[in-house]
Amino acid sequence: MPAAIGILGGTFDPPHAGHVAAAVAAQKQLGLDEVRVIPAGQAPLRTGAPLASAADRVAMCRLAFAEHAWAVVDERETLRSGTSWSVDTARELAREYPDALRVWILGADQLARLDRWKDVAELCGLVEFAVLSRDGISTVPPASLAAVIRLTILRAPPVQVSSTSLREALRRGDSPRNGLPLGVARHIEEHSLYQA
Repeated sequence: MPAAIGILGGTFDPPHAGHVAAAVAAQKQLGLDEVRVIPAGQAPLRTGAPLASAADRVAMCRLAFAEHAWAVVDERETLRSGTSWSVDTARELAREYPDALRVWILGADQLARLDRWKDVAELCGLVEFAVLSRDGISTVPPASLAAVIRLTILRAPPVQVSSTSLREALRRGDSPRNGLPLGVARHIEEHSLYQA
């Protein structure tokens, strides 16, 4: 039974080097036994459905994290109907691992809007947070959460990449390999994902 679990949620459409860097930084700096990589079925703060299917996004996550034995791709949100609420996943993991330290890993862009997440005060009681600084975005949590959030700032070299920019490049026919793990780039090419 792991004593410390990281939770890295997201649409992963596609998973990229920044996602891997965040997980690696959290695993090393916090001594996590495993990091659960959890692709969302339907992310609540994202407009529109993911472009890649749930099966493709799960497969790409497995490829992105294949070199890291501590990474576990967890399909629970893609198998759940409706919106993928983080608090539901946190409740399930708290039941499954009641004695484990549970750390939700997120980017500074997500931290800035954490107060918009469903039942966020309850979520703050179920998990700690680890935030990876990104593009000079503040790592100060929303003021409304200051009294309840437990937060660690992760240190890692900046990775200037986003799923949105990668999808745009792929749609144009560019090959953005520097932002994509090799296995993910191959999967995208083999399955003709993100093409116009």
